Amino acid sequence: IQYIFALWHMLTHRTCCQQEWREKYDKLLISQFHSLILDCKDSINSREHKIIDDLFCIVFDLQYLCITKNKDMISKNKIKYIRSLELKKNRNKEGKFVAEGHKVVDDLLVFQPADLIVATSEWLHGKSIDPSTEVIEVTDEELKKVSFLQHPQQVLAVFKQGCKHADSSAAHPDDLSSSDTWIDGKPFGYSPINIHQLHLALDGVQDPGNLGTIIRIADWFGIEHIYCSQDTADVYNPKVVQATMGSIARVKVEYGDLLGLITSLPSEVPVYGTLLDGNNIYEQSLENHGFIVMGNEGKGISPALAKKVNHRLLIPNFPDGRPTADSLNVAIATAITCSEFRRRK
Repeated sequence: IQYIFALWHMLTHRTCCQQEWREKYDKLLISQFHSLILDCKDSINSREHKIIDDLFCIVFDLQYLCITKNKDMISKNKIKYIRSLELKKNRNKEGKFVAEGHKVVDDLLVFQPADLIVATSEWLHGKSIDPSTEVIEVTDEELKKVSFLQHPQQVLAVFKQGCKHADSSAAHPDDLSSSDTWIDGKPFGYSPINIHQLHLALDGVQDPGNLGTIIRIADWFGIEHIYCSQDTADVYNPKVVQATMGSIARVKVEYGDLLGLITSLPSEVPVYGTLLDGNNIYEQSLENHGFIVMGNEGKGISPALAKKVNHRLLIPNFPDGRPTADSLNVAIATAITCSEFRRRK
């Protein structure tokens, strides 16, 4: 009888964290509990038997309720872990980032499995998920506890940083051709640069929403690489990831010495930049390769980098001479510029 009560105590005070093991643990204890009752029923009096029987029924119901509830529960530690990834220092330490919403998560899952998925039953229904992924089914209310969005969208996932992209391939020094540009013996962002494609270069773009929108614009216009200065917003910021609407899965964003990169380019590589003293973009000859440099929201392209721009462009206001806004939003300016390049293709 003491052993039976000890099992009951273990059931009601169990500390297993993972749901799968918790359920196995409960079932094992219930099985032992039931076997003990059957074994000792002849050696205990009717009053004790009734107490044990009632206790068994209560614990069985309790165990069922716990298992059912835990399918829609997420631990406090897991919530704390996910919320911690809002900060860059924690994302870098863990090498992880958070993506939310079926569009962003589904696009990323095409290229790599998630480490963790927290989702509602509606999103999980009919999904084929990699066996290595930890899946936690939650209610809409519970999803709000971990989401960075005001209105969560059925699913949140944690991915490893540096995900594989549609165009990615392992870069190795022996595989690089003479057309690849290097800086101090190492490629920018640790991957070779193809100077025969059109790229974006971001100089100090600091607003997460702008960076995310620019990534989405690059994806739309078939620009596969974006090279960023070190003071550009972090691509894995949740606001950036959300603003890309899934384009982060297809566009490679890398950070490094942007001035060094542009300086090291062969002289024949066109470097475009939008500047107030530039020439009307609609009247210029535009190539289908090279670099388009976009500057900081308030300061524009830094003076040192502006000197390296060999094709200075201006998006004119209309009509000429009419008082207008001082400048365009950098994401809007990027969209106009990329559109004009692709229109000439």
